[in-house]
Amino acid sequence: MAVGDSLDLLYALTLDSGARWGAVATAEQRALAAAVLEPKAGPRLCWYEAPKGYSKSTDTAATSIARLATDFPALAEGYVIAADLDQSNRLLDRARGLVARSGLGGVLRVESHRLVNVKTGARMVALAADAPSAEGLLSPWFVCDELPRWPDTASAKAMWVAVFSSVPKWRGAQLVVLGHAGDPSHWSYKLRERARTSEAWLFGHVPGPTPWLSPADLEEQQAVLLPSEYQRRHLNVWAAGEDRLTTREDVAACMGDYDVLEPAQGARYVIGCDLGVVNDATVVTVAHRDADGRVIVDRQATWTGTAARPVQLADVREYLLTAHREYNRAPVVLDPWQGKDMAQQLRRSGVRVEEFTFSTQSNGRLAVTLFRLLRDHLLLPADQALADELVNARLREPTPGQYRVDHD
Repeated sequence: MAVGDSLDLLYALTLDSGARWGAVATAEQRALAAAVLEPKAGPRLCWYEAPKGYSKSTDTAATSIARLATDFPALAEGYVIAADLDQSNRLLDRARGLVARSGLGGVLRVESHRLVNVKTGARMVALAADAPSAEGLLSPWFVCDELPRWPDTASAKAMWVAVFSSVPKWRGAQLVVLGHAGDPSHWSYKLRERARTSEAWLFGHVPGPTPWLSPADLEEQQAVLLPSEYQRRHLNVWAAGEDRLTTREDVAACMGDYDVLEPAQGARYVIGCDLGVVNDATVVTVAHRDADGRVIVDRQATWTGTAARPVQLADVREYLLTAHREYNRAPVVLDPWQGKDMAQQLRRSGVRVEEFTFSTQSNGRLAVTLFRLLRDHLLLPADQALADELVNARLREPTPGQYRVDHD
């Protein structure tokens, strides 16, 4: 393919469907591309937010190719920066696919973390937001991918400052920020509002959902995702994360009229054990899932210790052995870091012990699962004390997309 004008090249790029970009792009996509690739005296800063599936990563990869192939100065470096190196490489992977399908292999060379203009030595490089240092960047082209999803850390904020403050150092340099909507509490929201109202920015907002996604798929997404995540990802609406884990009304709708359920023949139970000796309580919960998909809390016991009178783990072990025998030889699940000795003793007594390691990812799964069970009235608490605790729990989002349960 002959390489000439950057906008002409963009229109001619071949997508994975086999169609040319210019043949399928919407009016909004074409207008944004023209504003970015032919800015003239217009804004050099661009904020572009669109719902999930709207091709914003592919479009940005395509415009990056058009610039790198046609008007990057010799040996210049453009940068694609994302929350981590894998994410930034995903955008470069889109670019690599476009290069291969469009017959640009003789113009642009694909390397592990960059694309290189064979003739001029100019290149497009992938960077991570948590890179040790980004001071001294000098470039005609910066792309900040999914900025609203960058972590709320000092290193990520420092990367943003380094990138933004580098734009004036190169005459004609451009900065493109893209992503879907996030949480208004994230540090990028103030920047987004600045971009929306300032003449120094080209601001593009595409409302959701993406029109070519099927209604059935969107219905399933809405059923499974947290409400705020569905609003952000598919409706492209900035929405605060769910703070309260649940409401008193939802808990009241879940409550059964019992304190303890005796074991039923044939039911499959599980026993969860969270050990605490002094500061935290030790809690043992016996539960099962019924035929309707509800999680039934059959029995719960707690031990609270102090510095003077810590929890006696021998008492907890005896309770676990009894519950194991009575509830159809139910397995015990516990944190191996807390309960290594307890697990060994139980195994010697013939109890099957399953280890559950608490981590950022597993805490997030637990938090979201508990939220859904309460929202859908599929959890039956054993007693009022547990119900009160659930009402006072909060669903936190310390990092975008990662959740945990905290308590007042």
